[in-house]
Amino acid sequence: MTNFGVVLRTIVFLALLLVPVSLAAAPYAAVVIDARTGKVLHSRNADTRLHPASLTKMMTLYVAFDAIEKGEISLDTVVKISRKAAAEPPSRLGLKAGQKIKLRYLIRAAAVKSANDAATAIGEAISGSEAAFARRMNRTAAAMGMTRTKFKNAHGLTEAGHLSTARDMTTLGRHVFYDFPEYYNLFSRKQTSAGTKTVANTNRRLLGSYRGADGIKTGYTRAAGYNLVASAERGGERVIATVFGGRSVTWRNARVAELLDMGFERSPSRVATVKPRKPVIASGNATPKPGKVIRTTGLVSRSPRPAVRPLAEPDPSTLVAMSDDIADTLAGLAVEDTKIAAPEPAPRAVQAASLAGAFLRPAPRPKHEASKSPEVEEPVVVTRLSTSGGRHWGINVGRYTTRDEAERMLLKTALVEISTLDEALRKVVRSPKGWEANFVGMTEERAELACRRLHAQNVNCIPVGPG
Repeated sequence: MTNFGVVLRTIVFLALLLVPVSLAAAPYAAVVIDARTGKVLHSRNADTRLHPASLTKMMTLYVAFDAIEKGEISLDTVVKISRKAAAEPPSRLGLKAGQKIKLRYLIRAAAVKSANDAATAIGEAISGSEAAFARRMNRTAAAMGMTRTKFKNAHGLTEAGHLSTARDMTTLGRHVFYDFPEYYNLFSRKQTSAGTKTVANTNRRLLGSYRGADGIKTGYTRAAGYNLVASAERGGERVIATVFGGRSVTWRNARVAELLDMGFERSPSRVATVKPRKPVIASGNATPKPGKVIRTTGLVSRSPRPAVRPLAEPDPSTLVAMSDDIADTLAGLAVEDTKIAAPEPAPRAVQAASLAGAFLRPAPRPKHEASKSPEVEEPVVVTRLSTSGGRHWGINVGRYTTRDEAERMLLKTALVEISTLDEALRKVVRSPKGWEANFVGMTEERAELACRRLHAQNVNCIPVGPG
């Protein structure tokens, strides 16, 4: 009887130990998609709203990449760390209030180390405050179709109402990959320099153990459990798998590996890639009012015709003799342009006199100007684009031994990165060391963007400024 009582007490004690664990366990959810098409290959609790933890930083980084592309901020912008950012709990880069650091290092720390202080600093640098940045995150999420996501902060630490779903986070991961390929390599770095120190990737175990894995983001809080959005590529096939509520890093990584394997098994070998449509998001921090449409294209709604300048009375000595054919043509164009009915035909002499104002010789210059002998400039032929309006930048894509090699490289590069170089002029310049292959007639932001995208494709590129 005594032994039975000991056994019974032991069972009850173990049960009491297990109950809190089961109650505290985060709900499990998972989604697997073929990244090329967005087709869902597996899902479980895909639309259950859960704590995303540091998966949030995918959106923080997406908004940062978008702001850089729009010229609101640059990678070399120096950010002053606020007290709020410096006080964020771990994981942290260890930033101090008042410290100054370039945005590029904050991005690396948020992407690789999942640093909360870096994420907050990014949001404050772009939007002025973390609350304003969270509103921009939510506008971006809505534009992507992330209908069950609400962000309250930039780092993902647990906060009431800060929720997302496995489906929404998978959608976000796909947009990160396709919308900003020039930055995607950040997520595959096992370690990187974050300015003040070298930081290791929180996802390095999966990156090192699963063939083809190249991202994207881990997350953990007590409320969320162990989360992960992972992407892998094999033989032209790309799969994205998301897990919420993992029990441990080891369990989570093993489960994600199983899901990725399932995705590659279910994905067709060949399928046309259908990239997600990049969302159109207004810059800045304005929140649109209900029913109000904000125009973000910058296009002019109408272009009124300028008023016609008054013409001086023609001087018979300045009239240019016109043939009957020229008079007929000009009269017809005048009627078409002003959109009025043609009057009864008038004598040729009257037609010529009425249209002669368009052919008046310029008035002679004043005598004090006529005495000057200005230099005669050679005519300049513009082939494609004016370099006015700040388009004084360009890029250099290498030096070659012959002009033909340089021209071939320019053509090849233009085809590789047509979206940023389609309006640039191709120019080959001879230097003492060879033939320089350049694209010119670009803005500074366009030149930097072109180089970032070319670097992502292993093409050498150097921005070249005025002078």
